[in-house]
Amino acid sequence: MIWKRKNLLGLEELDPEEINFILDAAGSFKEISTRPIKKVPTLRGKTVANLFFEPSTRTRMSFELAAKRLSADLINLSPSSSSLVKGETLLDTVRNIEAFKVDMMVIRHSSSGFPYSLSNLTDVSIINAGDGAHEHPTQALLDLYTIREKKRKIAGLKVAIIGDILHSRVARSNIWGLTKLGAEVILCAPPTLLPREVEKLPVKISYDFEKVIKEADILYFLRIQKEREKRSLFPSIREYVRLFGLNRFRLELLKKDCLIMHPGPVNRGIELDAEVADGPWSVILEQVTNGLAIRMAILYILSGVRTNLKKVR
Repeated sequence: MIWKRKNLLGLEELDPEEINFILDAAGSFKEISTRPIKKVPTLRGKTVANLFFEPSTRTRMSFELAAKRLSADLINLSPSSSSLVKGETLLDTVRNIEAFKVDMMVIRHSSSGFPYSLSNLTDVSIINAGDGAHEHPTQALLDLYTIREKKRKIAGLKVAIIGDILHSRVARSNIWGLTKLGAEVILCAPPTLLPREVEKLPVKISYDFEKVIKEADILYFLRIQKEREKRSLFPSIREYVRLFGLNRFRLELLKKDCLIMHPGPVNRGIELDAEVADGPWSVILEQVTNGLAIRMAILYILSGVRTNLKKVR
C-alpha cells in the first residue's frame, strides 16, 4: 500500500491495513541495530524536532536514536530551558520551530488532543508521542509488533490489560490496535480505575484477577499513575497489590506460553514482583528494542521518502 496520511495521531483512526503496513516496515529496520555500523542514509537531509512537554525516557530516547540511525538531523526542545519560561506561548514556540523548516515534529503533552490541534495549524508532519490520557500510538504499535513477533499472530489472542486504565493513553491505543487486528481484550482493574466510557469500548471487563491471568495469552500491566490522580481511587497500595499484583506465587496460574508486558516504567513490588519482571515470561526489554524499530519505521513512512525497503537491508 501507499501511505497517504501526513500525521500519526492515534490508532483509533487507522485501519488494519495501515497498522500492518507500519508493523511490516518495522521488520525492515530492526536488523539495522544488529549491524557493526548502526546507521543508514535513508533520511539524510530531513529534520526531526522532538518536543517533549512531559518526562520521558524510552519514548524520547528511541525517537532520538531512530532519527540518528536514519541520518536525519535532530533538534530537541527542553521546556525548562526554553523561552516558555520567559512567557512565550506554546503555539509561538511551535511556530518558531516550524520556521526552521523541520519536516517532522514528535509531540508529547499532558493535554489530550494537543497533537490533533497542532496538526491543523501546521504543514509539518506531527507524530503523537502521548497526549494526556488520550492515545500513545507508537507504544501500542511496538506492543503489537512484539506480540506478533513472539506469537506469530494477533488475531484470536486473548489480551488482558491490568492496572490504571483510567489514566492510561497506552491502554486506549492498545485497545484500538489489538481489536482492529482481531484480538480479544479484557480490562482488569478496580472499578475506580476504569474510564467512564468503558462500556463504549470494544472490550470485556473482569474484576477477577486470578481468573483472568489463567485464561490470557498476554498479560499487559500498567503502573498506578499517582501523578495524575486528584484523589485516592483505592484503599491502599497494599490492598491493590493483594488483589491485582502479579507475584511469583501466582505465576503457576499462567499459561506456559503466556507473555508478560509492560510499557514502563515498572513499579516493582506493585504491579509486578522483580522475579516476574525479570523472568522468562517477561518481554519488557524486547518491547524497548522493538520500540526503536517501530519509530524508525514511522519516521521513514511520514518522511515521504520512497526508498525500496529491501535496499535498507
